[in-house]
Amino acid sequence: MALPAGALLACLAWAAPASAAQGQSPADTAPSAVKRAAPNTAAPRLASPTTLPPSGADPDPAYTAFQRGRYRTALDLAVSRANAQGDAVSMVLAAELLSQGYGVRQDPTAARQWYEAAAAKGNPDALFTLGGILMASASTANKDQAVDFFRRAAEAGSARAAYNLGLVYLQGEVAPKEPAIAAEWFKRGAESDQPDALYALATLYRDGNGVPQDAVESARLLQRASEVGNDVATTELAIVVFNGTGVPKDEERAAALFRKAALQGNAIAQNRYARILSAGRGAPKDVIAAAAWHLAAKAQKLDDPMLDKLVASLTPEQRAQAQARVKPWAPAPAY
Repeated sequence: MALPAGALLACLAWAAPASAAQGQSPADTAPSAVKRAAPNTAAPRLASPTTLPPSGADPDPAYTAFQRGRYRTALDLAVSRANAQGDAVSMVLAAELLSQGYGVRQDPTAARQWYEAAAAKGNPDALFTLGGILMASASTANKDQAVDFFRRAAEAGSARAAYNLGLVYLQGEVAPKEPAIAAEWFKRGAESDQPDALYALATLYRDGNGVPQDAVESARLLQRASEVGNDVATTELAIVVFNGTGVPKDEERAAALFRKAALQGNAIAQNRYARILSAGRGAPKDVIAAAAWHLAAKAQKLDDPMLDKLVASLTPEQRAQAQARVKPWAPAPAY
């Protein structure tokens, strides 16, 4: 089995805020067993070298071949340049191709050797990846070394490594639990618009954990995290906008945010948007659409007895219409 190229920290489960357990509004009420979705702690795998040729320079042939899907050629060119010039970016590209088996036979051993060669030159992507491999190990010594790799990668500019370091100090399993230190690493990641770091820092400001409690700053960070594609942040932003926590209360804007995250496949957003549509708050009442979104969330194992009753109250024709609206990525269960 090929070794993963991304960090492999265990997911951190964020508890739902108090607003999600109080009151009876369609946005802030959910079954008590539902928790806020955790940020993605396994950072995205490298899709391409992160260091591109300087502006105005000729495109790197290996990178160009990679972009065009000519993986065997990309590997040959990357290995040739890495050997001839000691180029760390080429080493990372060769390691990624070998690790993932893009157009070539997977070779985890060779991939790791290339990552190690690039890490020796201080390449942040290689340091980050090796940190992830070591963090997945059962060895405490390896995990300690992983923290060091993450630190070196973060200091070399890796926002993903900064985020993972924040998790390390927030969880307190590999390193001492230090929320204030976690916040500082999350801030480094957030400065580079790392989506999960923005969201994690927002939750710290929301709870006053390691930083002063600040609902306004939390909402600002959620807004930015949402803008750069974090659907969990979009969902929580919708909750705070619906409730007016740190931002002006705006049910129509909240509904639009729930819909955005729901379309991205976020089950909690699908559930909350279904409740909004069932009540007609922030968006026109539409029980068929509400049923469809509930079915999409239910297909992701998020149950809601109140919305189950709504579906049960529909006519067979209305249920068929709701089923027809459910997206292919969330097939509805049989009723």
